[in-house]
Amino acid sequence: MSLRVAVQMDPLESVDIEADTTFALMMEAQERGHQLFVYGPEALTWGAGEIRARARPVEVKREKGNHAAFGADTTLDLREDADIVLMRQDPPFDMSYITAAHILEMLHPDTFVVNDPFWVRSSPEKILPLDYPDLMPETLISRDVREIRQFRDRLGDIIVKPLYGNGGAGVFALKQGDSNLSSLLEMFFQISREPVIAQAFLPDVSKGDKRVIIIDGEPIGAINRVPQKGEARSNMHVGGKAEPDELDAEDRRICQAIGPMLKKRGFILVGIDVIGGKMTEINVTSPTGIQELKRFSGIDTAVAFWDAVERRIAMKDWPLRPDTEATPR
Repeated sequence: MSLRVAVQMDPLESVDIEADTTFALMMEAQERGHQLFVYGPEALTWGAGEIRARARPVEVKREKGNHAAFGADTTLDLREDADIVLMRQDPPFDMSYITAAHILEMLHPDTFVVNDPFWVRSSPEKILPLDYPDLMPETLISRDVREIRQFRDRLGDIIVKPLYGNGGAGVFALKQGDSNLSSLLEMFFQISREPVIAQAFLPDVSKGDKRVIIIDGEPIGAINRVPQKGEARSNMHVGGKAEPDELDAEDRRICQAIGPMLKKRGFILVGIDVIGGKMTEINVTSPTGIQELKRFSGIDTAVAFWDAVERRIAMKDWPLRPDTEATPR
């Protein structure tokens, strides 16, 4: 099977080839003989019923500073000229992200888009876990200052963060009685009309925030991300250190609960965050961590990813939408 793969991502020129998940997925696709094109979300166009992208063909190699060889710009009709689109640009999950998802979902059922954009836009990463309250820490989503104060008064130490942020940006750990709560909420609400998410502080975060990698509904491995001393955030974007880890009974219990939903929604690659046996996020936009997992354990997520994609395409196993029974051509 040789596929034409269009990758919608942030600039390929600037990725860290030793850490970037999209780069690893592209390397494996190329190894399998798939043809790669790359473009940014700003190059995506809807016009007269066509969905086009101004893209560049590319060959990738694991050579720092020389990891991508681009061909000349070309305009792809993503229905006719691509078999699969990888939607891999990083959040924030803002209106630009949602608009790109709306446009790409119109390709269904002609072109396979991973992860499925209809369900991506309907599954914000901090809201999706709310369907599984027994698996997550106590959580509040609100703009009501009184509600947030009462939540902190009841639980003591809490975490407050933007509802649609990413990479650990804007995450605050507030101890009981911290006088900064009012000022912090004023700052959030002045710059955004969105609510914030508050969660019970999990002391086990000092031991790390586990990233569990799930392929087509099944967990395949995990790494741990340990925060720097004096830091409550373990995201690698803000200095968290990746360390080896393994799936435990709590991880498997969580994955058993959410796996059927992920598979039904066409989420081929997912990363969930688990602290002290509690799930805090379900990352479906552009989850990371697969290169670290391979280095620590030998588990090659990119191989498992493309096995799952190729299997779905061969079986024409597209995720169904609630309002349609359409099947691919």
